[in-house]
Formats: sequence, structure tokens, C-alpha cells
Amino acid sequence: MRSRVQIPAPRLSQSHLNAAAPWAAFLVAAQGAIGVLFDTLIYGKVFTNNCRVGSHVRTGRSGRVNIDRLVAKEGRVSEKLTMGVAARLSTYLRILIQSRKQGVECISSQEISEYAGVNPTQVRRDLSAFGKFGKRGVGYQVESLIAQMQDILHSGGSHSIALVGAGHLGSAIAASSIFRDHGFRIAALFDSDAARIGEKAGDLVIEDSAAIASRCRDLGVILGVLAVPPAAAQGAAVQLAQGGVKIIFNYTETLLSLPDDVTVHTINPAEEMLYALYFHLI
Repeated sequence: MRSRVQIPAPRLSQSHLNAAAPWAAFLVAAQGAIGVLFDTLIYGKVFTNNCRVGSHVRTGRSGRVNIDRLVAKEGRVSEKLTMGVAARLSTYLRILIQSRKQGVECISSQEISEYAGVNPTQVRRDLSAFGKFGKRGVGYQVESLIAQMQDILHSGGSHSIALVGAGHLGSAIAASSIFRDHGFRIAALFDSDAARIGEKAGDLVIEDSAAIASRCRDLGVILGVLAVPPAAAQGAAVQLAQGGVKIIFNYTETLLSLPDDVTVHTINPAEEMLYALYFHLI
């Protein structure tokens, strides 16, 4: 059975890629993957855990999510959140977190818009729909806006990730702070190489891939990352799904066949390069 969604990662920018230089082009996709993770979690968490749904959430042919009669716990009618808004909000949050890391205390809608690739009016419209966050002529307090955005996206907690593959790419992902900076914790690292099992990789101990399903169930993992050779991707993905994982980030080009309730995001930097090159040449 084919998985319900197989989505390429969004357009990416390159940053802090010191480890595993030959694999740095693949690791950069993790930064774009953060936005996709937020988008996916929003529809699985915000609307189901924090709203009483009058009917249901459904996706139409256009791919736009329609939310019918969402009623918040306080009894108010909730704002409708489309896929476009969710994607932009997660991008704004990524920009804010990176700005905080660089020591920025205040940021304007103009600055956010330049990094996000949207116009300043759109940024102000998106943020004002959820409250009054900034001051005219001053901008937004980065720390405060991060807290507000995490509250809107319900992303302030910690989400556990199972990483499959401890080779060059997997080791680079495990050593990177990209996921950790955004509230995603790599809870387990797996590999099929008997010589690697039991080795330390940062704070993690490499575990046997045969234990993927049971360990994911024990740890309550819902996010999986595949950093394995293409031939091993399908088998590893099946084990992740059997362990209750509902979102898989696939760093291989393998077309995965999984249950309908598993969402697959394929991350291919070459595709992003072709996309950027096309718009550079025309």
C-alpha cells in the first residue's frame, strides 16, 4: 500500500554544516525539514489535541486543508488555518529561533519577510490574525514572539525522533544541533552493521536495526528519519511504521510503500538545486 503523502522538502538555505563535509549537501535539507515537521505536526496535534472538532479535518483536491466548525476549549470558534498559513508560520518561527541564536533581540516584519521570501504585509497579516505582537516603528521582540509562535503551533514541547542509519549522513544528522534547536530530540539511533552496534555517537548508543519497531513503541516515537542506503529504505520504513511512527523523512530516493496513515517526506537536495537553477536561468 502506498503511503498517503510523499512530499519534497521546501527550498533551503545553507548553514552550519561543518561535520561530514562530503555529506553536507544532504544535511542542509534538515533545515528545510524543520518547517515540514512543524506543518505535519500542526494538523496531527493542534486541531486534535487542543480543539473540539465539530466535524472533521479533511484535505480537498487542491491540497488545502479545510477545517469545519472548529471550536476551542473555551467555546470560541477557532480561526481556520490553511496549509499556506501553517507553512509560513513555521518558517517565521525558524527565522526567529535562528535570529535569537545570533543575538538578535528585536526584528521587523521587513526583516522577517526578506528571510521568508514573502512581503512584509503578508507577515503582519499572518501575525495579527492571532493577536497583537509587535509595535509600529519598533518591530517584534524575538523572545516573546518565539513563545507566542510556539504556543500557536503547539511546538514548544519535545518531539522524539528515531534516526535509522549511523553512516556519514546519519552521524552528521546526529551531531547537528538543527533538530535540537527546534525542540526535536533524537531519542534513538539504529544501524544494521554489527560492528557499529554498541558504539557511542555523541550522547547516543547505536542500536540494532532489528529493534526499531519495539524501541519506537517503548519511546513513543512518531517521527522517523531514514539515512540508509536506498536498498535498505523500504525495510527500515516498514519497521518504523510497525513501531507507531507516523511521519518519515526519507533521505533516499526510494519510493516507499507504507500504510495510508504514514506520511513520507522525501528530502532531495539535488531537486532543490534544479529548482533554484531553473529560476536563475530563465
